[in-house]
Amino acid sequence: MPNPALRSIHVHPLKAARGHAPREAVVEPWGLAGDRRWLLVDSDGRFVSQRPHPRMALTAVEQLPDGGIRVSAPGLEPLTIAVPEPVGTVTVEIWRDKVEAVPADPVADAWFSAHLDAEVRLVHLDDPAKRRPIDPAYAKEGETVSFADGYPLLLTTLSSLDALNSLIAQGDHADEGPLPMNRFRPNVVVDGTPPWAEDDWSRLAIGDVTFRVTKMCGRCVVTTTDQDTAERGKEPLRTLARHRRFGDQLVFGQNLVPESTGVLRVGDPVTILE
Repeated sequence: MPNPALRSIHVHPLKAARGHAPREAVVEPWGLAGDRRWLLVDSDGRFVSQRPHPRMALTAVEQLPDGGIRVSAPGLEPLTIAVPEPVGTVTVEIWRDKVEAVPADPVADAWFSAHLDAEVRLVHLDDPAKRRPIDPAYAKEGETVSFADGYPLLLTTLSSLDALNSLIAQGDHADEGPLPMNRFRPNVVVDGTPPWAEDDWSRLAIGDVTFRVTKMCGRCVVTTTDQDTAERGKEPLRTLARHRRFGDQLVFGQNLVPESTGVLRVGDPVTILE
């Protein structure tokens, strides 16, 4: 087996929308630069995701050099959205967290509302250094996160995906496999490790940047959503329920918190420190 290495990097500027795969990315204390800094919320200020709105998977997002985004979706003209001026914030809710965010131009609200056929608003995380602390059960004082589900980065491995796809092929919904990695929406994908080796990691380095492994990633219905068509099936949750149940969670991947900052590049060596 080859030495572990970083196979790919994935940045999702808008939570729940499509991401892109740069060859390198800056690691900031709260995650990859530009990752999940934009968020859609409903009329009550609750975050919007692919869980109730699988069409979010069809939303392509281009990250612009100034931090703005350009979005496109079937049936709509593309729209360029500038980073809003931080002249005032609104309170939004993501899981159990209440977070201050800056509203985007109302034109963006209308665009996304038409796309999802639901009333939604777009907001931007202006200051990730102070807006949203990580769950204190897994964090050190002062550690923060973007609009990601809970932790700065998500790591998956190709060998574990291969193992999972082998299990899916033996199950009742074999016709749904093999599944691509984008079902799991990771930030970093590692190659050259045994299947499920990441279960036992507690610290690692990717190139010169070190990370603390906080907890396994529990998976939800989003993983059953085809990211190209927005159609839903049964897998991988059926197979994860049989083979990867830890307590009340179905697990694939590991959540990371950066211990240092720097630049990740595809091909960087991955060193397991603990």
